[in-house]
Amino acid sequence: MKIGLVLSSTPAYSETFFNSKIEGLQKNGFEVVLFVNSKNTHFDLCTVKEQVQYRSFFILEFFLKSLGLLLTKLTTLLKFISLERKRNVSFKRILKKLILNQHILQESNVDWLHFGFATQAIGRENIAKAIGAKMAVSLRGFDIGIYPLKNPKCYDLLWESIDKLHVISNDLLNLAYDNGFKKNVPYQKITPAIDTSFFINQSLNNSLNNNQLQLMTIGRLHWKKDYTSVIMALKNLKDRGLDFKYTIIGDGPEEEKLKYLVYELGLINNIIFTGKISQKEILIYFKKSHFYLQYSLQEGFCNAVLEAQSMGVLPIVSNAEGLSENVLNNITGWVIQKNSPKLLAEKIVEVINLPDSNKEKIRKQAIERVTKEFNIEKQQKEFIDFYTK
Repeated sequence: MKIGLVLSSTPAYSETFFNSKIEGLQKNGFEVVLFVNSKNTHFDLCTVKEQVQYRSFFILEFFLKSLGLLLTKLTTLLKFISLERKRNVSFKRILKKLILNQHILQESNVDWLHFGFATQAIGRENIAKAIGAKMAVSLRGFDIGIYPLKNPKCYDLLWESIDKLHVISNDLLNLAYDNGFKKNVPYQKITPAIDTSFFINQSLNNSLNNNQLQLMTIGRLHWKKDYTSVIMALKNLKDRGLDFKYTIIGDGPEEEKLKYLVYELGLINNIIFTGKISQKEILIYFKKSHFYLQYSLQEGFCNAVLEAQSMGVLPIVSNAEGLSENVLNNITGWVIQKNSPKLLAEKIVEVINLPDSNKEKIRKQAIERVTKEFNIEKQQKEFIDFYTK
């Protein structure tokens, strides 16, 4: 069986979700072709087909590239044009789509064309049918939790076209239904997974006795992660006399704003911004941290929370979408209402004051659940089932 996976770019080394999926499929006899807008020269897990860049002012180049598709895949081309015209798409728009998608349209014998994010399938709803493949789409968070708010009915054509939906949490499935996904279309929940042999419980700082409280978060500095509420909660803790260090790992568009907020609140000596760092460096922070905070406004699932639990770092998370499935409240960590700095501060204090035996029980339950439910081998088997059942 041949699987075509559509992404914006080849996965980075750290993007284990896609890399482990590709490796698992190939290990079980599947052929995988990756269709991308841009290619990382270091990626070599599978065949990669890169998108041709469309430049409307190069008319000759435009037609020469169209000619290649016309000569090799006439039936596919005519079928695609026919499907697009049924939806009243203009010929000019169709020609542009042919150029931008010719790396997919020229591929033969694809059984499944799987778009890694739903937003990547918008405007490409007819591609799979044109090449004779079944169409699958993944919902991973932003694409269903935020994008439709700005673009209502953006998936109406997509819901009519797909053969199967992949979601990473039940909350995202419910959001899909809220946005028009049809209940007669098959779906499968396959959560993210981590390499539990890499993220092994090695915490060096389990006890809070006479130790400075160590907290951490990994993620883009983006408004949906709501670092502002976390910083405000930590200001509350400092005002109570609590000694702590909070490490934020990652970069993003909110960096300047957040650093200024830290300065304004007098937390420069308490909050560290590391920027992007390597996986090995991240392990060092996991080992010395007591708590992992993920107080997002919107979150698909969050691999970093799984990694923290696997490492024995206690998670306190918001109830944003998949986080309440990632962490089981009072069993493997703590889940609280989002968007309330006061509530977050109170929960941190409450957990600090729990007996060590209670925290150790939570820690062990988290490690056991992640090891059993969120390992790569389980995820790989589920993707095989996704395409064959």
